[in-house]
Formats: sequence, C-alpha cells, structure tokens
Amino acid sequence: MSDLIVLGFDHIDDAAKVLNECRALEKEYLLDLEDAVVVTRDGAGKVHLNQSLNLEKAGASWGLVSGGFWGVLVGMLCLNPLAGFVIGSAVGAGSGALAGKMSDYGIDDGFIKSLSETIPANSSALFILVRKSQPEKVLADLSQFKGHARIIRTSLSPEAEAKLKAALGDVAAA
Repeated sequence: MSDLIVLGFDHIDDAAKVLNECRALEKEYLLDLEDAVVVTRDGAGKVHLNQSLNLEKAGASWGLVSGGFWGVLVGMLCLNPLAGFVIGSAVGAGSGALAGKMSDYGIDDGFIKSLSETIPANSSALFILVRKSQPEKVLADLSQFKGHARIIRTSLSPEAEAKLKAALGDVAAA
C-alpha cells in the first residue's frame, strides 16, 4: 500500500528542489514514487499544478503510434496506406490526448486542488505517493531540508510521521 505525504514550503521553488532530491533517491533505489505533484501559488494567488506524469502527452503519443499502425492497415485495404497513416495518426493522437486528459492516475486531482487552496501566496507544496522506501536512509538524506518543510497531511503511521517531523524539523505540526 502506498503512503501519501504532503509537505508545505515557504518559498515557491522549495517543493521542486525536494522533488529533485526524491528523484535522485529513486535512482539509488532508496525510494519508489508512484506519483508526485508540485503545487505553487504565485503572488496573485493563482495555483499551478505540475504533474510528474503528463497523461495527456502520454495518451497522445500512444494514440499517434497505434492510430498510425491501424491507419496503414486500413489504408492498405483501400490501396492508399499513406492517407490511412496520416488520418489514423491524427485521429489516434487526438483521441489519446483526450483520453489522457480525462483520466487520473495516482493522487486524486480533486484532493490536490482542494488542499492547494489552503497554501499561502508565494509558497509551494509537494504531494508524493510513496510505494516503498528505505526510511532511515531517505530521512537522513531529506534532513538537509530541515526547517524548510512542514507536514500538511500524511497517511503514515504515527511513529513514521514523528520520524519524518524530526527529520524535517517540523515543530509547527507537532
């Protein structure tokens, strides 16, 4: 079962820095992220979501390939495979992008948007869904951000949450 962790930051670029560190930990096989979203709120109060997995682009890419393949096959039946490829690719890319836009993976977008409304202007938040991790090594590495992050929401056990608070120096949420 995956664990949800939402961290808040006082600066607009801190969440992206922590996500980059989490990506580095993934390369070392110390952390396995299922999903991650960086949320920023600018000075005007507008919320921006930066999804780690762009489903719209992935759907369009897959639709382009599969639509082109089926277009060539149908085009060969009509003795015009080039036209079939072009039409099939266009229809496949469009329908794949639409399917990607309508689908949701990982952390629920509605939850992200509702919780994002609570962060102050000129700040950021990091939503991560962790499949598995090496907690001691991950917490030791993330302690470099001590005093910069606060826990907004988590599905961790009380013991694991206390360890995370200690590593981040989060006394406000204690």
